[in-house]
Amino acid sequence: MQFDWRNPYPTVRSPLMARNAVATSQPLAAQAGLRMLLKGGNAIDAAIAAAAALTVVEPISNGLGSDNFAIVWDGQELHGMNSSGVAPAGWSKAYFDQKHGGQIPLRGFDAVTVPGAVAGWAALSERFGALPFADLLEPAIELAEGGAAVAPVIAHKWALAVPLLHDKPGFAQAFLPRGRAPLPGERFTFTEAGRALRRIAQTSGEAFYRGEIAAAIEAFAREHGAQLRASDLAAHEVQWVKPIEMAFAGHTVHELPPNGQGIAALMALGMLEQLDIGQYGVDSIESQHLQIEAIKLAFADTYRWVADERFMTEVRAADLLDPGYLRDRARLIDPRRAIDPGAGHPPRGGTVYLTTADAQGRMVSLIQSNYLGFGSGVVVPGWGVSLQNRGHGFTMQDGHPNQVAPGKRPFHTIIPGFVTREGQGLMSFGVMGANMQPQGHVQTLVRMLVHGQQPQAACDAPRWKWGKGMDVDFESTMAPALRDGLKALGHRFEPTADTYLDFGSGQFIARLSDDIADGYVAASDQRRDGQAVGF
Repeated sequence: MQFDWRNPYPTVRSPLMARNAVATSQPLAAQAGLRMLLKGGNAIDAAIAAAAALTVVEPISNGLGSDNFAIVWDGQELHGMNSSGVAPAGWSKAYFDQKHGGQIPLRGFDAVTVPGAVAGWAALSERFGALPFADLLEPAIELAEGGAAVAPVIAHKWALAVPLLHDKPGFAQAFLPRGRAPLPGERFTFTEAGRALRRIAQTSGEAFYRGEIAAAIEAFAREHGAQLRASDLAAHEVQWVKPIEMAFAGHTVHELPPNGQGIAALMALGMLEQLDIGQYGVDSIESQHLQIEAIKLAFADTYRWVADERFMTEVRAADLLDPGYLRDRARLIDPRRAIDPGAGHPPRGGTVYLTTADAQGRMVSLIQSNYLGFGSGVVVPGWGVSLQNRGHGFTMQDGHPNQVAPGKRPFHTIIPGFVTREGQGLMSFGVMGANMQPQGHVQTLVRMLVHGQQPQAACDAPRWKWGKGMDVDFESTMAPALRDGLKALGHRFEPTADTYLDFGSGQFIARLSDDIADGYVAASDQRRDGQAVGF
């Protein structure tokens, strides 16, 4: 890729250049992946090792009870993996009406769908891995049993979660070892998770879905009046899917199809392509305004129509990506003022992100999450399985394609991304952070693909975050003139300390040239504790 190697934004980081690379949001996890590459493994082995390590060293964002998604470039073609779980068989709208007054809880056991992360690791290893699966979990087991010092950003977010989750089943036992959140630099040991990781390693995940861990999850659920059962876990299936795509700025951007929100990024990019976004300066009012408006339009459709793809019977993903439809949506954007759009009617038809690449040209884009910080807050005793709260992603609205139902995948926020050009793998990327993810994809891709900014600069640049209606938050590092110009166009902004907002955190690995021997450039977002490493 052709980059401008200058970085006009405040930063303490330089991009990494290497023939083998790993970028994650926590340095010890990045090194876990690097160990697999040094051991003779490939990019897929490195990704699994890093993902497993992250469940221990960044437990606020993911755990053994997470879900994950991945896009794999095997050197020749792309493969998509969806390992998100479904609603328990005992869930229904009537269940939540009777037990929770018509609401799906944000936390607790009745927010937990079937966890898919462990199955995702096993599936990736079986299909693409070079090393034995058990080898890939060695770093995570060492970190869990021997402990590791808690990094500063993680410690801060840990402390914020305690008032919300201290009374959830198993949380205090697992995550408040001194009766409080760990301080930066304090060692956190997660022995019970180490025990689970050992059984997962020995059985390639079978113990989690059909063995003693599954039985423990069911017993704990029954104890707390919840519906998750070992039979739900045993029925989990990893889906191999074809990524969806959008042409943008001479490249092709790939995301996974629904139940995730990656389609929102593609829709926004498709609109921006229609609007010739490249005619405006990278940090101009005009460029940022058009990006915000395109994101608003894309989210309006995403929240209305996107769900488990099996249930998108009225509007399909292809309908939302139809060029004619996106052209019509782009026409709604007024370059002189902000609007509050609604959903269109198309023609019928707390998360961790990591990326790895190896010297043979394989690349992995993987994202894994418990959803909100520490997910449900429920941790299965004896095994350290911290369970996600993805069930809260369902709606109770009658007739909505994302209405809660047994055996159905909820709407998901986590999205891995990938870029190709002329059929060749070029860049693996992602920006974690709830609904910031499609927004982060759009903002960083405009910077890199349209304006040629190098990945670390695209990471370090100030970001905006649309919330709802006309409300947009601007990072404190944004130039005052740009912020004031956007406000003048009608974007509403109430100053808030960045401490309480999540403007996303990205990891990027891009090829330096057509010759794979030239290697990659990798970047890790300074908004987290992360690191890009390589050799």
